[in-house]
Amino acid sequence: MPGEQRPGRDMKSFVLPETGQLLETDDPWEPVQLLDSFGRPVEPAAVYFKDLMAADSSVLTPRSYGMDLLRWWRFLWALGIEWDRATREDARDFMLWMKLGDKPVRVHWRHRDKDPADIPRPSRVGRPAPGSPNPVTGKPSIGRKYAPRTRAHCETVLRSFYDFHLDRNSGSLLVNPFPLVRNRRSARANAHRNPEDDHKKERTGLYRPTVPQEIPRRIPEEKYTEVFAGLRSHRDRALLAFWVATGARAEELLTATQGGAIVGQQTIGVTRKGTRDYQELPATPDAFVWLRLYQEEAWKKGVPRGRRHPLWWTLRRPWRPLEYDAARMMFNRANDLLGANWTLHDLRHTASFMMLDDPDMPPVYVQHILGHKHLATLDIYNRPGRDDVIAAGLAHHARMEQRRKTQPVRRDPEYNPASLNVLFGGGF
Repeated sequence: MPGEQRPGRDMKSFVLPETGQLLETDDPWEPVQLLDSFGRPVEPAAVYFKDLMAADSSVLTPRSYGMDLLRWWRFLWALGIEWDRATREDARDFMLWMKLGDKPVRVHWRHRDKDPADIPRPSRVGRPAPGSPNPVTGKPSIGRKYAPRTRAHCETVLRSFYDFHLDRNSGSLLVNPFPLVRNRRSARANAHRNPEDDHKKERTGLYRPTVPQEIPRRIPEEKYTEVFAGLRSHRDRALLAFWVATGARAEELLTATQGGAIVGQQTIGVTRKGTRDYQELPATPDAFVWLRLYQEEAWKKGVPRGRRHPLWWTLRRPWRPLEYDAARMMFNRANDLLGANWTLHDLRHTASFMMLDDPDMPPVYVQHILGHKHLATLDIYNRPGRDDVIAAGLAHHARMEQRRKTQPVRRDPEYNPASLNVLFGGGF
C-alpha cells in the first residue's frame, strides 16, 4: 500500500535476474509482448502497448518502451513486489541501482547451463577499457554503467506507464511511484509560460537524471575512406555511399524499394521515421554506381526482383530483407579494422556537416533533406566539435611559437647619464 515501509534492502549486491522476455511478433496488432518467466503475457504492459499503437506510434515505440518495462518487471520479480503495490521507495531504489550498479551481463544461450567460472571471457587485448574514450574517434566506448540517456528514458517510460494506469484505475494502484519534482506535482509543465518565450527543458521527474548535451561527430574524410575500404561487398559499399549522400537515418534507408531508386533523377525514396511520409532524397552518382554493381550481383544469385520488392537484401539464402541490426553489425565489422566506434548515425551527422559546409546550400533545404521539423534543430551543427577545437588550439600555439621566433628580442632599456645628472645633481 502507499506509505508502507519496505524492509531495508542492500542494493549494492543486487543483480538483476534474466527472467521473462520481450517477444517480438509478426502481428501488427500486437508487435511485442512482455512475457513472465512462465511465458505468460503481462496484462498491464499489453494494455499499455495497445494504447501506444492506437495513438499512432511507430511500431518501434512499443519495443523501445518494452525494454524499460522488462527491466522494471525483473526488478519487481526479484523482490517479490506486485506492479500495482510498488512504492516511491521501490522506484527510488530502482533508479539508484541503475545509476550506481553495473549493467547485467547477458549470458549466451550456449553457456546458460555452465558454471560462471567455466564461461570463456572475450579477449579485450588492444581495446579501450569500458567507458574510456576511443583513441581513433574520441567517443567514449560503452561502459559498465547505464548511460544517463538510458536512465532518463526509463524513468519517463515508467512514469507515463503508471500515469496511464492511474487514469484507468487499474488494480490497487493509488499513486505513481515515479513522482514529479516537488514544485510540479500539482501543475502542468510551463503553466504560466509567456507564449512568446521558448519552452524550458525541465527535469519533470524527481528521479530523472540530467542528460548531457552531446555534440554530433563527423567522420573525417580520410577515416571514411578507410572504413569504406574495409567493407566486404558491393551492397555494403552502396549502403554507406547512400547514407553519407542522403543523410537519411539508418532504418529509413532500409525501407527503400527497388522502384524507389530512380537513376535518371538521381534520387532514392525512403519512408520517414517520425511522420512515415514517403520522401525522395538526392544522392551522388557514385552511390548509384555501387548500387548497380550490387543489384547485378544479387540478381544473378536469385534475389527477388521487382519494383515493389525491398532494395536491400541479405547476402545469403534464405533471402530476407536487410534489417537494422544486420546493417549495424556490418558497419561494426568495418569499424573493428580501425579500432573505431563510430555508429551508423554518425554517417547522418557527416552528411549534415558536408551539406552545411557548402555556402551555396541554403539551410532550409538541408532541414528538408534531413527531415527535421524545425530549422533550429540544425543549431547543434554550429557548435565546434572536439576535433575542430583541438585543431584550432594547436594552430594558436603554433602561431604564438612562430611569432616568438620572428620578433626581435626585447632588451631592457638603458638609463640616459645626462638625465641622471640633472635629476641627482651630477656624479653619474
